[in-house]
Amino acid sequence: MPAPRPDLIGRHLLDRRGFLGHMASGVGGIALGSLLASQARAADVPAGASAAATPARAKRVLHIFCTGAVSHLDTFDYKPELIRRHGQPMPGSANLITFQGENGALNQSPWAFRQRGESGKYVSDLLPHLAGRADDLCFLHSLTSKTNTHGPGEMFMSTGFTLEGFPSIGAWVGYALGSENHDLPTYVAIPDPRGDPQQGPANWTSGFLPAVHQGTPFNADRPIRNLQRPASLAAADDRAGRDFLKLLNDEHLKRNPGDTELAARIASYELAARMQLSAPEVGDLASETPATRALYGLDDPNPILAGFARNCLLARRLLERDVRFVTLFNGAFAMGEGVLNWDGHRRIKSDYDRHGPILDQPAAALLTDLKARGLLDDTLVVWTTEFGRMPTFQKGTQGRDHNPKGFTAWLAGAGVKRAFSFGATDEFGYQAVEDVVDVHDFHATILHLLGLDHEKLTFYHNGTRRRLTDVHGKVIRPILA
Repeated sequence: MPAPRPDLIGRHLLDRRGFLGHMASGVGGIALGSLLASQARAADVPAGASAAATPARAKRVLHIFCTGAVSHLDTFDYKPELIRRHGQPMPGSANLITFQGENGALNQSPWAFRQRGESGKYVSDLLPHLAGRADDLCFLHSLTSKTNTHGPGEMFMSTGFTLEGFPSIGAWVGYALGSENHDLPTYVAIPDPRGDPQQGPANWTSGFLPAVHQGTPFNADRPIRNLQRPASLAAADDRAGRDFLKLLNDEHLKRNPGDTELAARIASYELAARMQLSAPEVGDLASETPATRALYGLDDPNPILAGFARNCLLARRLLERDVRFVTLFNGAFAMGEGVLNWDGHRRIKSDYDRHGPILDQPAAALLTDLKARGLLDDTLVVWTTEFGRMPTFQKGTQGRDHNPKGFTAWLAGAGVKRAFSFGATDEFGYQAVEDVVDVHDFHATILHLLGLDHEKLTFYHNGTRRRLTDVHGKVIRPILA
């Protein structure tokens, strides 16, 4: 047999596109078109050392994000004066115009508030299971936003900016700290069973950070596609093909130094190959005990509740395998207020009676399960929504309009006080008046609990040293344990 011509060898080695075209069907779905990288290559050194603040209290973060703007006045912010003044005009509101127009009278919550646990914290009957975890929670009752519009509000909570294009907090954390599990993504976003949030992937984007830090979206009911090796391909041939592809990838990357998109694409292919084993295992909920299934509500007759329960259980399985940051969405974007999320403009009672149970049992079970397994010792759990709602009903409706002037978030787990409340809104719950904080402060505190200084965690982009917290933010120290 004649020796191969060197010029043809070189030509074929350089023709990567043709090579990948021939190999795509035979390397176990190596070219995952929808999977962006969450796994840094060896050359991508985490920035955590230069941004270190204090010893980390938390190793990982679970962010539960309820989209649609949950009413603090119907969940966690008890206002006796709102009950006493029910049906009366809110003082100073004669000419008040909010997001959708005029407001009517003050309206008490349709759900009773009761004292919970040893702390006696008031939580409404809308969320009885989460109310039972009140002694584990640290409430922020004075959070504010800079927008009263859902899309920008999602962006502000996810990225610290109201405009799209900035990195999400999960991407910043991955950039700072890197991965502790090289067979799973560093950052995972789990959309609600009903669909994506309003701004979709912009909530888990890497923005201008290296693309390798983009969040990877998947959930319990939609397995990651193209991970399985074709039955016609032997395992040894699959491994050999991947090894050869890695050689070509490394050579191509050397010829294109500094191309973060290329590095991210290559890293995603390599991660996809490793996930052939890791992803099916982490998503195998059938291995959970009947007691765990019952705790979360996996077999509930409400298919949306059961779907969200599976997502909560998936989140726990990711966290216990040291995925660094998990965002778990509750609620999805849809035309028609309050249909698929917490946007209760017209009929807050019937809308929230539908949405409350979907969140309540699974999220409370997730807290219970994390605590029972000792994971709350080094996992920070945060619950947020994009802004709050008005203490009045909108004129001519039975619902509440948008209100960014004061709302509630809570944290639990590593580094924060238990059974603790910080800040307050006024007597009606309209605006924060005591220990007022904003989203930049909230983000600074999360980074601090991860051992990071929000002022030192920066990335140079377009002539500016960018931060998650822009030029703002202070750590909310009174809530730290």
